[in-house]
Amino acid sequence: MSISSSLETWDSVRAIRFENQQLQLLDQRLLPEQETYLSFDDAQSTAQAITDMVVRGAPAIGITAAYGIVLAAQQQASNDALNLDNAFDVLAASRPTAVNLFWALKKMRNILNNNRALPVNEQIEKLTQAANTIYQEDIEANKTMGELGASLIEHGSELYTHCNTGSLATGGYGTALGVIRTAFAKGKTQQVFAGETRPWLQGARLTAWELMRDNIPVKLSSEGAAGQLLRQGKIKWIIVGADRITANGDVANKIGTYNLAVLAKHHNVKFMVVAPSTTFDMDMFDGKDIPIEERPHEEVTKIQGINIAPQNCDAINPSFDMTPNELIDAIICEKGILRAPYDQNIQQLLADKD
Repeated sequence: MSISSSLETWDSVRAIRFENQQLQLLDQRLLPEQETYLSFDDAQSTAQAITDMVVRGAPAIGITAAYGIVLAAQQQASNDALNLDNAFDVLAASRPTAVNLFWALKKMRNILNNNRALPVNEQIEKLTQAANTIYQEDIEANKTMGELGASLIEHGSELYTHCNTGSLATGGYGTALGVIRTAFAKGKTQQVFAGETRPWLQGARLTAWELMRDNIPVKLSSEGAAGQLLRQGKIKWIIVGADRITANGDVANKIGTYNLAVLAKHHNVKFMVVAPSTTFDMDMFDGKDIPIEERPHEEVTKIQGINIAPQNCDAINPSFDMTPNELIDAIICEKGILRAPYDQNIQQLLADKD
């Protein structure tokens, strides 16, 4: 089996579908027990699906928001002109940290502004084409990143990943999980460890489900077991995604990522961040300026509606943390492999390949 065909073997999940003028999202809140697709036909409900974590993962959020604009436009198909300002606003407010969301909305607004002279039906067609392109280019970028990231992994390496960065979090194939998929297809790894990822348990519910579905060997790890695992010396790389990367290479990602980066540095384990170029926020130099979403405290004090803490117990629930660039060995995007000094190399790579 060729590498190209084997990559398809380890990539069977698609969480986003756009069919018959409707957006369908795999409800990731119900996994792994139920595999249910929900249908959406307006921007407001699409934004709510992003907020409620029906869909999650920075690239997937961006794709979903693009289709949300298409849905809003379709609702105005009989109008003399499109007025999508409210749709843009409600979608932009759905999640504050994932910069891919704002990139996708900016791209869709540019398409709209550049085609206002066309009839409304042709404007809708242009918007639909743009959303489809965002979707397909994400998958292709993920496969490119998979090849680049896997090129750094030695044969026989055990790998650790955090949260979910696979087909469920993207258009398909995945970012960090795309690297793992490629490494497995090339025979470079036979064991993946997935951190459970409190409080939404994306590692347990989603990554384990996705890898098991594609027959990639995975063992689930509690958050507190990561240090002991790394201490044993078999894990060679921790591979994670990102929701925003600043111009100096600081990374915002799912809460718990920073803990892993510190552990990796102490145990001489390499730390890789994998994200498309749309995740870089070149207008923000320092990671300390990244807005960190604070989600409801009940997500920490309850699991599936069941109290795991005393009644009225206070809690903190930052959804993301910031990992400083000095803890990162490599950042992979579809345009190349980045190493320190990140502030210089990010600017050069993104400028050279624009």
